Amino acid sequence: MYRDDYDPAGYVDRNSEDVYSKPVRAGKRTYFFDVKSTKGNNDFFLTITESKRRNNPDGTFTYDKHKIFLYKEDFDKFKEGLDEVISYITDKCFGGVIPQREPEEKSVEFEDL
Repeated sequence: MYRDDYDPAGYVDRNSEDVYSKPVRAGKRTYFFDVKSTKGNNDFFLTITESKRRNNPDGTFTYDKHKIFLYKEDFDKFKEGLDEVISYITDKCFGGVIPQREPEEKSVEFEDL
């Protein structure tokens, strides 16, 4: 998956298998929800990765990636906390309706041509 995020020599030793992946594109960011199995395939965990493309001054680009590992014993607490915070923002900050952003004008990249 993101082998460049890991020590190449140690990547093979991790023995985690990708089981399922759900990418969610959101503007300039992409979120990846990846289900992985542990060594021996006897347990599962979730990684959540935020990836954002950055354009460099020389015309090349890189991706900034931030990753969270979420283990089964934390699923319920994480979901409860996320639901609570989203409800708070929706109800208290936006009065029950989350405003939608205006679509950004898409710039044409050299790779798009």
